[in-house]
Amino acid sequence: MSKSQNPLKVADRYLLSPYGLGEAELEKTFRKLMRHDIDFADLYFQYQRSEAWSLEEGIVKSGSFDIEQGVGVRAISGEKTAFAYSDDISLDALVGAATATRAIAAAGERRKVDMRAHKLKRRLYRADDPLDSLDDTAKVRLLERLERFARAEDPRVTQVMAHVAGSWEVVMVARSDGHMAADVRPLVRVSITVIMEEDGRREQGSGGGGGRYDYGYFCDDRLHDYARAAVHQARVNLGADPAPAGTMPVVLGPGWPGILLHEAIGHGLEGDFNRKGSSAFSGRIGQQVAAKGVTVVDDGTLQDRRGSLSIDDEGNPTERTVLIEDGILTGYMQDMMNARLMGMPLTGNGRRESFAHLPLPRMTNTYMLNGDKDPEEIIRSVKKGLYAANFGGGQVDITSGKFVFSTAEAYLIENGKVTRPVKGATLIGNGPDALTKVKMIGNDMMLDPGVGTCGKDGQSVPVGVGQPTLRIDGLTVGGTA
Repeated sequence: MSKSQNPLKVADRYLLSPYGLGEAELEKTFRKLMRHDIDFADLYFQYQRSEAWSLEEGIVKSGSFDIEQGVGVRAISGEKTAFAYSDDISLDALVGAATATRAIAAAGERRKVDMRAHKLKRRLYRADDPLDSLDDTAKVRLLERLERFARAEDPRVTQVMAHVAGSWEVVMVARSDGHMAADVRPLVRVSITVIMEEDGRREQGSGGGGGRYDYGYFCDDRLHDYARAAVHQARVNLGADPAPAGTMPVVLGPGWPGILLHEAIGHGLEGDFNRKGSSAFSGRIGQQVAAKGVTVVDDGTLQDRRGSLSIDDEGNPTERTVLIEDGILTGYMQDMMNARLMGMPLTGNGRRESFAHLPLPRMTNTYMLNGDKDPEEIIRSVKKGLYAANFGGGQVDITSGKFVFSTAEAYLIENGKVTRPVKGATLIGNGPDALTKVKMIGNDMMLDPGVGTCGKDGQSVPVGVGQPTLRIDGLTVGGTA
């Protein structure tokens, strides 16, 4: 299968023809739905093959392979949504789900639906199934090489856990407005965690990456980079002192530290939270919400990126949406329902975990654009502070904007120089407030290596994050010293 193959033909091959479904059957389903006074309805078909392999101490600890398929039927009337799904793709299942969703609306005028297939104007990734790009033996050997690379980096590595996963997904969206679109989505990821030990002290580090490729993406040079990053992080923490506590300037490194931006700011810019007035950014479009120079975008159109989609899960093309421009709030990320109810432009951010879930406004690849400062200049500007090179977990309260993030790799900045590594540092602050305290923005914007997964309302979807080096003043650092 090539990048140029029409996804609608692939979707027909996997999702419609095997079950005796075509445009006539879809129209019959919509006629049943549209007999009642609803604003909008859609059908979301999905077929997905996925696998995962894990290696620990040179032994294959687990291997899994799954096939998932089904259809979700949604009907919307005003702010009310009815939803039913089935893992049985058939006309009977469609009609049954349509019947279940009609309960939200009273009888109304019967409307005709004319199905129109829409070809994608752009392809952001190949349509090939990555699971077929290596045989099972080669996948295990990939993990074995990754382990060898890690152990060769430092004799103090005592344990290595390596993981590879891939999926191939075919989706098709048919809507009551006649729009029909499809997408074929590959996704691969490799991750590694190492444990290092010295003088009775044990520390861990992690690395990895991926995107919408096949397994050929993981060449030895790239696997070396993942292993080197994991071992470096563990080595740094093995020699780290307890982190200080207090309020101080914090410099965030480029790339993956953009996860703080994603959590502390990004979720607050999703349409549903703002329509309901539960976001700290609600009703603030046109206002200064960040320091001058801060520009944040959500871009689902980046080639081959983990968070990219040719179409979102409502059949709309993804976009590059400017959320904050030079410190001014300019927009929110929207799915169809929230855009309609708010009277705002649609941005192609309707996403769902699977056919069994409702679409929600979600991020794709969210990042801050470059500033004009050299990263070394930013470091030199700090007399006493913290340099956060990498992050672990974190959490945020959408309503208040308060966040807590733990660093996975951090250092002291003393008299304009990065000095001793520190361990146990947490960053505590308020997202909207932190945006106003950005003092310097680097010119080294990077995206993460392709490891992000975002959770919301019990649904997980792949995402990307990124940023340049940033200096934020007045963050609270929680430490152990």
